[in-house]
Amino acid sequence: GAVVRASRGRLSAADPTVTVGSAQNAQPVASTFLGFSFEYWALPDYAGTNSGAIDPVFERLLGNLTDGRPTVIRIGGIATDHTWWPVQGLRPSPAVYYTVTRRRLEVVAALARAANAHLIMGVNFEADSSVEAAAESRATMTVIGRRLVEGIELGNEPEDYNNPFFPFYKLDGNEVLGRPASWDFQLYLSDYQHIAAGLGNVPLAGPAIGAYSWLAYLGQYLNAEHVSVVTLHTYPLQACGFRPGEPGYPSIPHLLSSASSIGLADALQPYVALAHAHGELVRSAEMNSVSCGRVPRTANTFASALWVLDAWFAMASVGLDGVNIHIYPGVADQLFSINHAHGRWTADVAPEYYGVLMFSQAAPPGSHLLQVSGISGRGTLRAWATRTPSGGTRVVLINDAVDHPQYVTLRLPQSMGALTVERLEAPSVTSTSGVTIGGQTFGSQTTTGRLSQRFVAGTSPGDKLSAAARTYRIRLPAASAAMLTFS
Repeated sequence: GAVVRASRGRLSAADPTVTVGSAQNAQPVASTFLGFSFEYWALPDYAGTNSGAIDPVFERLLGNLTDGRPTVIRIGGIATDHTWWPVQGLRPSPAVYYTVTRRRLEVVAALARAANAHLIMGVNFEADSSVEAAAESRATMTVIGRRLVEGIELGNEPEDYNNPFFPFYKLDGNEVLGRPASWDFQLYLSDYQHIAAGLGNVPLAGPAIGAYSWLAYLGQYLNAEHVSVVTLHTYPLQACGFRPGEPGYPSIPHLLSSASSIGLADALQPYVALAHAHGELVRSAEMNSVSCGRVPRTANTFASALWVLDAWFAMASVGLDGVNIHIYPGVADQLFSINHAHGRWTADVAPEYYGVLMFSQAAPPGSHLLQVSGISGRGTLRAWATRTPSGGTRVVLINDAVDHPQYVTLRLPQSMGALTVERLEAPSVTSTSGVTIGGQTFGSQTTTGRLSQRFVAGTSPGDKLSAAARTYRIRLPAASAAMLTFS
């Protein structure tokens, strides 16, 4: 960003005023807060099929976000309940479409080592076979190794196993559900305990639940099972099950609403507190903007970058220990798409990636969120602040108004030295390209996974720093964000 030197400027009483205060809570941003989640079948498209040669562009794109720090990668998603490890004398479920093999697990292990990651590995639970689940778990622990596996996650969103919108498979043209209509949490817990017992001494992650109707039973689950990490799923919007105009339907106004960021985090807060009371870590192990997310015009736009920046701060503010952003090829809210042709890897970096990148810069592990006052958090202006482990202060301002700029007056508790400003911008909120962060971009395609300098970012007209009053007036263009870093 550009260094902003002290100058005196006239502040406007009409400006919203953001005041930065002391630490919000004692819990810092966790060391592995920023994580990733991939479908089993998607991993070859991203990482390749050779454990000795992981796709270097993919590796660099992950590394940009973690800066070499530890992370957590979850392998699973919908594919979890459609996998199997071949077992002699056992026929796979008709729902199986992905065979777990030693070579595929070796690629997972190589990726984990390259990314400095621990793994949450999905194991088929919907097939209701303790033999198959045990075989898959055993192969995972043997090939990948216990040191890299944070937890075995049995199943994926079991609350939907009897949902006719999500049949397990089709047989002779008829849809077959994974569980009967009577399926409920109590039956799930009984099945879970039976199959988990057959896995032996392995770390567990669960319950991989996304429905609030089932999250109400989280205490029962935690009383029955000790897990290495509690996994919950969170999406603000859903492409299947909602119609245009309904609150949960994917649209840019719905995505930029505070309900999709602050509201989402507030709804999770009681369950985060419950897990912590049991001494457990808790992650949103599958999170993105839109579930059933093959709907364009929302999740693939610059709005997703503003949303993820705001939402991840909100998740950190309620004490979540980590977030795994869930992507796969073809989904609208993927961070990037990877191409491999003629021995060459390239990537198209999506707008949402830039929002995650700004979050990673603003809230590195060990940061403490600072109190921010002066705005309600329910309008179109958002503000977050951190004190980093090195002692610096970073303030992120987000303008979710899509049709007008906003001026903000920032008040600081004390003089904080030199200041740099880094902006997150795009031609418009609906843009699917042309995004820049600090004046840099990955362009239309990258062969390196590194940002390239396109122009030098400067301050906008009207940006004024008054050193004596410890105030700063900044202009936020429509649908944009800015990070102010005080050394």
